[in-house]
Amino acid sequence: MSEKARGAIFGVLGDIKGLNVLDVFAGSGALSIEAISRGASHAMAIEVDKRAKAVIQTNVNSLGIDNRIKVVRSFFSAWSQRHQSEQFDLIFADPPFDELPYRDLKVITRHLSAEGTLVICWPGQADILKFDGLEVVQNKHYGDAQLVFYQRIS
Repeated sequence: MSEKARGAIFGVLGDIKGLNVLDVFAGSGALSIEAISRGASHAMAIEVDKRAKAVIQTNVNSLGIDNRIKVVRSFFSAWSQRHQSEQFDLIFADPPFDELPYRDLKVITRHLSAEGTLVICWPGQADILKFDGLEVVQNKHYGDAQLVFYQRIS
């Protein structure tokens, strides 16, 4: 995800102080780290790639925020199956565009709190995903990607 797109996410979200964050397909962990720097209380970064997970952990440790960001190496669907009741106020999903993980994304909504927001970075030319019980509240395009913001239908 580009720095511009990452900045746009936080510009749209506004105040995230005290929120509990889930960062799926965490990559470098930049979204989790940024969320903590903007006042989120805790974050969980889930990344399946061993090297990427190690980079996130190194960054979290070097910033002294290892007590606020838990880094997990797992496929998201497997983690989700083991932690079905865990809820988050804010969920970021930045899946790899070359192999879109539809199976993983189908279960993501079980982890979104009633007042929560889901933000997905999605290929710019692809149709946005539809989730039962969620509505798109904003959709922004950035080059070859789009940021889709979802919230629960009232």
